[in-house]
Amino acid sequence: MTEPGGQTSGRVVLSAEDIRRALARISHQILERNGGNRDLVLVGIQTRGVHIAHRLAANIERFEGFTPPVGSLDPRLYRDDPDQASAQAVQPTLIPVSLEGRPVVLVDDVLYTGRTVRAALNALSDFGRASHIQLAALVDRGHRELPIRPDYIGKNIPTGHDERVKVRLIEVDDADQVDLMRVSPIGVSV
Repeated sequence: MTEPGGQTSGRVVLSAEDIRRALARISHQILERNGGNRDLVLVGIQTRGVHIAHRLAANIERFEGFTPPVGSLDPRLYRDDPDQASAQAVQPTLIPVSLEGRPVVLVDDVLYTGRTVRAALNALSDFGRASHIQLAALVDRGHRELPIRPDYIGKNIPTGHDERVKVRLIEVDDADQVDLMRVSPIGVSV
């Protein structure tokens, strides 16, 4: 079945339970790597990265007894491809604490070319010089155009250039689920 925009209906690659387990594992890895550092700050990339960052913070609270501050960041104005930045309205950026000297975990839903992360790194520098920045992604689909590698990955999903990873989260969508969709030219069924 072809959907609007030339996408065919996809297959589920992560269920709600798979997402929950992946985020629990990432939360433990963040705590282990940072030694339970209470200066830790999580910054989610708008939109779904913000919700994932809040879930990671809730897990850290449950596992370690403290809640790291969570910020939101829309790096589109820092992108090197302005056409991507103008496609949608810019979302709020809110960093609740200075990042100066603090460890930061940048959180995104899908890592693909690395261009959004590069823009986010540039944007973060406006909020202070972090002691170090780590990257967490629910899904890493490969195809990097820049030398960016995540520190924490929920799941590697090798994809073709004719495929799209669609992350749905209950906070903004109708379910917790990750689908792999095949993209076809408009009007052509696959």
